[in-house]
Amino acid sequence: MSATIDVLNQAPPLSGYDPLEQNRPLDEGLEREGGGWARDDVAAFGRRARQPEVQDWARLANENPPRLRTHDRYGRRIDEVEFHPAWHELLTLSIGHRVHALPWLEDRPGAHVARAALFLLSPEAGHGCPLSMTYAVVPVLRRAGELGDEWIPRLTSTAYDPRFIPAAGKDGALAGMGMTEKQGGSDVRANVTVARPLDGGGPGAEYEITGHKWFFSAPMCDVFLVLAQAEGGLSCFLMPRWTPDGERNALRLQRLKDKLGNRSNASSEVEFDGAWAQLVGEEGRGVPTIIEMVNHTRLDCAIGAAGGMREAVEQATHHAAYRSVFGRRLLDQPLMRNVLADLCLESEAATASVVRLARAFDNPEEGEAREDEELFRRLATGVIKYWTCKRAPAVAGEALECLGGNGYVEESGMPRLYREMPLNSIWEGSGNVQCLDVLRAIQKSPESLTALLAEIRQARGGDHRLDIFVNELQSQLERSEDLEPRARRLVERLALALQGSLLVRHALPEVADAFCASRLAGDGGRAFGTLPVGTDFRVILERAGAG
Repeated sequence: MSATIDVLNQAPPLSGYDPLEQNRPLDEGLEREGGGWARDDVAAFGRRARQPEVQDWARLANENPPRLRTHDRYGRRIDEVEFHPAWHELLTLSIGHRVHALPWLEDRPGAHVARAALFLLSPEAGHGCPLSMTYAVVPVLRRAGELGDEWIPRLTSTAYDPRFIPAAGKDGALAGMGMTEKQGGSDVRANVTVARPLDGGGPGAEYEITGHKWFFSAPMCDVFLVLAQAEGGLSCFLMPRWTPDGERNALRLQRLKDKLGNRSNASSEVEFDGAWAQLVGEEGRGVPTIIEMVNHTRLDCAIGAAGGMREAVEQATHHAAYRSVFGRRLLDQPLMRNVLADLCLESEAATASVVRLARAFDNPEEGEAREDEELFRRLATGVIKYWTCKRAPAVAGEALECLGGNGYVEESGMPRLYREMPLNSIWEGSGNVQCLDVLRAIQKSPESLTALLAEIRQARGGDHRLDIFVNELQSQLERSEDLEPRARRLVERLALALQGSLLVRHALPEVADAFCASRLAGDGGRAFGTLPVGTDFRVILERAGAG
């Protein structure tokens, strides 16, 4: 019986380690981009997130998804969402470590970089949605006068308070958003939800909103930014779950979405039956007002994709270090080393690009340097979100295959990771939306392209393949015809040029060489594991923490 009872040739659980110490690209990027002062806090969060107890919270939150309760036992409308206790534990952990608010609590350079590292090391993706939106709503509310004064202290509190009561009586609050409607999707100007002023209208004034949202993110939150048509046009409103007189606001949750992944998080459809809200900004300026929130959540999409890639790399390399086939560890077999090194390379490129983008959100400088960073951010956000999010599902799929049949089993956690990966590309504008936004940014603000190319050309002379690639890219950008059908190709090449530049400047020579050869010079195939002969797999794998 011992032959069937004994467990042999299986990897031990991947838990109880220091993910920042093992992730040299992130550790170095944190320091390089100005967030090194937060290293101890980031490392502590990462270690806690990799403890077996926290990993079990992630499993339980996904195996026990939220439930909608529209009415109580007496037939009264309540519109509440119930979560497994593990969900609340995850939010308590992350909010306590300021994942939702660090840049607004630390007025110093590198705060967005430090927060990006925290978000990248998050123990579970689903609970990142309310964290991201709460983080992203603050810069909008900072321009909203008394509304900001009222809500920002609640939203930046490091106490998680899950009670369903008016926010004024809570220790902390979370924010969500509602933009899209079933007839419009990404075309929010097609929205038909209507806002009627109750006291004359204007910034901060009270409105009554009637209509719907097809995707209402994180409906258990305390307050939401929503778009609705006012007399002056599409406008942005702050809508709490409770009215000032202590009554439940008229947000009628219709159902929770049955999603492919991200199952621990609640996404809903909602109807507004004369819901109470206050105008943020000016009437008719809804999109420019809410776009700052959208840009910050797009940053988080890219960070989340990079975090998912890193998790996939950790799982694949860990398995390969302990699993033996045909008398050798998988990690020692040349073809598997090529696959794993290729995945590590993709993960490092994604990490380098998202921490650089996070620094552009800091903008601590004044004058010309600050303007250059803002121009860089304007274009790079869409470029990096598009490409990082496109690569993440492929990385997760290949990493799953490294585990073989074990990776296809739910208990491994790899199916959950694989299902999660497409979300970042869809959320806050799918691939086409990002590419068209990049084209519009180039056309409306050519200076943003100049700023991005200036960043890329900081590596000029560092690798001839990168120089050739950038020169060809510039020629393609100068062609004005057929821009829209070429948009994905142009944005992809902008992303690759930026990643190549960052690696040439900051990574080990072996890493930069492999990237330039395979991604820029064409000496690589269409699948992972096709790095050219002569690639130094050992250095790439060791840098990624693979033994």
